[in-house]
Amino acid sequence: MTDVLKDKIAIVTGGAKGLGAAVAAELASEGAIVVVTDIDGDGAAKTAEGLNRGESAVLDVRDDAAVGALVEDVVSRHGNLDIMVANAGIATVTSVAEMDFETWRSVLAVNLDGVFSSVRYAGRAMAASGGGSIITMASITGFAGSPLIAHYAAAKAAVISLTQTAAVELRGHGVRVNAICPGFIGTDLVLDRASQFEQGLGIDDFGAIINQAQGRLGDVSDVAPLAAFLASDRSRFSNGSAFVVDGGMSASLV
Repeated sequence: MTDVLKDKIAIVTGGAKGLGAAVAAELASEGAIVVVTDIDGDGAAKTAEGLNRGESAVLDVRDDAAVGALVEDVVSRHGNLDIMVANAGIATVTSVAEMDFETWRSVLAVNLDGVFSSVRYAGRAMAASGGGSIITMASITGFAGSPLIAHYAAAKAAVISLTQTAAVELRGHGVRVNAICPGFIGTDLVLDRASQFEQGLGIDDFGAIINQAQGRLGDVSDVAPLAAFLASDRSRFSNGSAFVVDGGMSASLV
């Protein structure tokens, strides 16, 4: 444990499990007071209980007003907001031709609209208090499409652009905005859909494909420390950047 983020106030969306929970733990280990939020309130509370100074709240990032109310509550109780990690995300596996509009919209509502609301309200609060760090969770699919997850990839590409635009707009207020773009990480979001990818792509072993492309399946511990770095002053000159963490997948065509 260090005190790099000592007494900093952080919100992590989608923090009940997986990457969000790992990021919350990493920020807390650096000294931050972390508000873990998730639509799964019990899961958020469980994550928060394991932190040194954790809090939890139920939050559906699809509800713009609820995101605004959460940020307002955190600022009201703690005096300011220093860190926002817009991590909440969902995914389904369907080809473009077979995807219905409701499925398309359901993923964009969380993965893009939810990030927009998080960035918007956090940006306002941080600008009013003199600065802060906003971290969005994008993906390498934001740079190159992936079969069967067009809605997910489209949302992540938009998140990268949103991150860059917000970074420029908020820079003068001392607010930095950066994106993390993981490759395939061994969370439920990926593992629970492996068989669907195998069926949809006509392959026998999804894991073997991932191993070939990025060396191995990533772990949340490969990503969470980057979030803590971007949250701290150690990354003070990083702004509007999309940081790729994919084991080299995007560096090679084969």
